[in-house]
Amino acid sequence: MKNLFNTKNIIKLLAVLFITVTAVTSCQRNGSAEEDDLPQEELTNILLLVTDEAAGTTQTYDYSIGAGGVPTIPLKDGKTYTVQAKFKNGNEDATQEIIDAKNEHFLIFDFPKSNITVERIDGSDLRSDGKRVGLRTKWTVVKAVDGTAPLLKLTLIHSPQSVNDAKSGTAWGSVVGGETDAQATYNLSN
Repeated sequence: MKNLFNTKNIIKLLAVLFITVTAVTSCQRNGSAEEDDLPQEELTNILLLVTDEAAGTTQTYDYSIGAGGVPTIPLKDGKTYTVQAKFKNGNEDATQEIIDAKNEHFLIFDFPKSNITVERIDGSDLRSDGKRVGLRTKWTVVKAVDGTAPLLKLTLIHSPQSVNDAKSGTAWGSVVGGETDAQATYNLSN
């Protein structure tokens, strides 16, 4: 019993406890797993439901996170599209979790090599700062292909300190702070 409580054993025990606590807390956002309502590891797919407003037809483009495939969205110059973003965790729709925690989420639509105007039309369900998350948008296509390899980089930001839905460079939307919950890439074509 005397050897169990000697200084060397106490130091070893404290070192093991410190390493264990450090490893557990470093894998959590902001120190608590409960704070993240939508952990990145749980999102498996980002779907874009693209409706051609003139034709009334809807096509779904499914980006599978980590699978390596990049869907191509055909867009026609001069047309307007209504686009709905949905997030999945396996077969479960996780979009409602984003809506329920709308003050903690914001979507950025980046269109390098395209000239597309984005208007957020989520409805009257606004964030507390008066901005919309961007789950429903209207795209007005001036020029879908305005350079080689046009694409959309869609980023879901978690817990931004502040958001701006105006255009910044090639992206519609910008944030200060926050972390990426999910990111998808879609090729664009005419």
